[in-house]
Amino acid sequence: MKWKTRLGAGVTALVAVLGVVSVPAATAAPASTLAAPDISLANIKTHLNQLQTIARNNGGTRSPRGGGYAASVSYVENLLKNAGYTTKRQTCTSCTGQSQNLIAEWPQGDANQLLMLGAHLDSVSAGPGINDNGSGSASILEVALTLARTNPAMAKRVRFAWWADEESGMVGSRYYVSTLSAAERAKIKTYLNFDMIGSKNWGYFVYDDVASVKAVFDEYFASIGIETEGDTEGDGRSDHASFKRAGIPVGGLATGAGDIKSYEQADKWGGTAGAPFDNCYHRACDTTANIPDTPLEKNSDAIGYAVWKLAAAAPVATAHR
Repeated sequence: MKWKTRLGAGVTALVAVLGVVSVPAATAAPASTLAAPDISLANIKTHLNQLQTIARNNGGTRSPRGGGYAASVSYVENLLKNAGYTTKRQTCTSCTGQSQNLIAEWPQGDANQLLMLGAHLDSVSAGPGINDNGSGSASILEVALTLARTNPAMAKRVRFAWWADEESGMVGSRYYVSTLSAAERAKIKTYLNFDMIGSKNWGYFVYDDVASVKAVFDEYFASIGIETEGDTEGDGRSDHASFKRAGIPVGGLATGAGDIKSYEQADKWGGTAGAPFDNCYHRACDTTANIPDTPLEKNSDAIGYAVWKLAAAAPVATAHR
């Protein structure tokens, strides 16, 4: 999340470990027979460990000002290609170092009816950015790999994006939206953004820009006994703003950044009142040690539920765990 003013062989081995397999479209099971899937926390943590290693090998950061951002793009892209995705790198000419957005689309569903998910893949120069925003990037990556592995029949096509240079002012997503024709913009029925979903002193925040989209996430959280709040801290501060300005309906999740958790929120969610949701926000300590399992797991499963709900050919049930 941005504050206003504000590998080959190794990857192949990792694919084998994660068991990422593309299932032919002919064998797709009807979505109506499937519950919303469990999104593997273990696999998400594997992705985060890889992003941490990339940062360690690039001066402690995944900023586009060094090699960390480009290496992060390569890591994500290789996994997606091995899973059967069509991927595209878009050079953002207005981005720092002309860094690239990564776009991936699953070849199932109506290409004129798109559900799009995104997360920024860059970090600030001060640290590795494992919560901000490795958490969102790794979670939608695992959702994408789960979609490929289970291959349900979808009414809408699902497109994923990993944005460049968000930390300089949402530059990558703004560039992407600016390159879309009016007809291409109209195809995107909903854009979902995930920017920091593993905060150490977490809350459960749902974007409240579109009531019907918020209701899908709230439905999932209610099914596991969690009360959410609208996300005010992140309003207009992440890549969904680029889509919202273009008239595209948006939604998303967050667990909080530098804002202070209130006593009422601590009563509701636990954690420490009077402390930031993430005290390592935009700092060198934003490492894998900064992310607890609980918010990462619950939010990633909520993302999976929303994808199956918003894109599926028929309603699906919640997979209670």
